[in-house]
Amino acid sequence: MQGGIIRFSNQGRAWCAFWTARLRVAVNLKSLKVFCDIVARRSFSRAAEDNGISQSGASQVVSQLEGRLGVQLIERSKRPLVTTREGQVFYDGCRKLIARYEALEDEVRTLHDDVAGRVRVAAIYSVGLSHMSRYVQEFMTRHPKANVRLEYLHPERVLELVEDGQADLGIVSYPRSTRAIEAEPWREEPLVLACAPSSPFAGRVQLSLAELDGQKMVGFDPDLVIRHEIDRVVAAHAAEPDVVMEFDNIETIKRAVEIDAGVALLPEPTLGRELAAGTLCAVPLAGEEIVRPLGIIHARGKPLGPTARRFVDLLREHAHDADASVERATAVATA
Repeated sequence: MQGGIIRFSNQGRAWCAFWTARLRVAVNLKSLKVFCDIVARRSFSRAAEDNGISQSGASQVVSQLEGRLGVQLIERSKRPLVTTREGQVFYDGCRKLIARYEALEDEVRTLHDDVAGRVRVAAIYSVGLSHMSRYVQEFMTRHPKANVRLEYLHPERVLELVEDGQADLGIVSYPRSTRAIEAEPWREEPLVLACAPSSPFAGRVQLSLAELDGQKMVGFDPDLVIRHEIDRVVAAHAAEPDVVMEFDNIETIKRAVEIDAGVALLPEPTLGRELAAGTLCAVPLAGEEIVRPLGIIHARGKPLGPTARRFVDLLREHAHDADASVERATAVATA
C-alpha cells in the first residue's frame, strides 16, 4: 500500500475478478429465482416473503430485469398478476435454468455420498398428516445434512407447485401422468365406513354399500376425484345416500363423523388415531373393495436431484405401510 492506494499483484487481481464474477452470477440467479417465484405465486408479496426480501425489493428485481431486457415482463395492473408474452418466454427459460443449477449444486454436494441437498415435497392433507412427517424424520435421521421442506396442500395446489418447479415431488391420490407431470404408483388404501360409536353401524363385522341408501353421509367436495369414484361405486349398488356435509379434506370429515353428523367412506389408514382413541369405528365393506391409490409425481423432463431421488427411494421402502396400518387399526377396533 503506497500513498493510501492498495495495489494488488497479478494473482490478487485474478482472484478479485473471479470472486466478483461469482458474486455477479449469484446475484443474477437470485434475481431470476425471485422473478420465477413472483410469476408462480402470482404475487410480489408472497414471492418476497419466500425469498426473505421486501415487497419493494421484489418489485425492483423485476424492474431491473425489464430495464436490462428492454421489454415488459409482468402486467402489474391485473390481479392476480400475469406475464406478458415476453415474460412467459423468459419465465419458462429461467425456470429450467434455475432447476438445472439447483440439481447441479445438489449433485456436487453429494459427490461423497453425503446427502446434503434440499428436497421440496408437497403432499395432500391426509397423506401429509398420516404418513409424511414420520418419513421426513426418518430421512433426516439417515441424512442429517439434508434439508426437507414439506407442505400440506389442496390437490390442485400440489399439482401447480410441481408443474411450476416450486416442489420437487408431490404426493397425491389418483395420480396420473400428463404432458407436464410424471406419476408413479406408490400404494393403495382400502376405504371403510367410518361412523361414530353411537351409530347403528358401529360394531358391525361388515357392511354392504346398498345399505347406504338414504343414510346421512359426510362426503368429499364434488370437484375431488375421490368423490367421483365413491359416487360411481355407490351408485352401482343402487344406493343414494343423503350427503349432508361436504369437505375438501379427511380431517374435517372425521370431526363431523365423530359428532354423528353422518357416516363417511374413508381410507382406513387415516383412521388409526381415532380408532385407538375410540372416537370413531371402522366397518369393512362387503363385496367390491374400494381403494384410494396414492402416487408420487414430479415435473416431466426435469431430472430429480440426488436428494430427491433418495427421498423417493425411502418412500418406495414404505410402499406397503398401508397394509400394516390397516392390520393394526383392525386389531384395535376388534380388541
